[in-house]
Amino acid sequence: MNLARVSTNGQITVPVEIRRALKIKEGDKVLFYQKPNGEIVINNTSLIAIQEALAAAGSAVVSEEETSGDVKEPYEDDNEEKAP
Repeated sequence: MNLARVSTNGQITVPVEIRRALKIKEGDKVLFYQKPNGEIVINNTSLIAIQEALAAAGSAVVSEEETSGDVKEPYEDDNEEKAP
């Protein structure tokens, strides 16, 4: 079991074991949602996006091995000149 404390700003630090299990890295976004039975679920949205893209490309089953590689982040600095 992992425990996190909520700050006065409503922030928490996700325990390292959970970050590893969800493959959460700095800058990733996480999704919280509540199931009809009241259970709260947290997902790594970066991982979900990869799985959905692979599924849309024709992979009926997406394995963990397929989603465990490094993902390139989109170009973030619009102020620099981009190569043609």
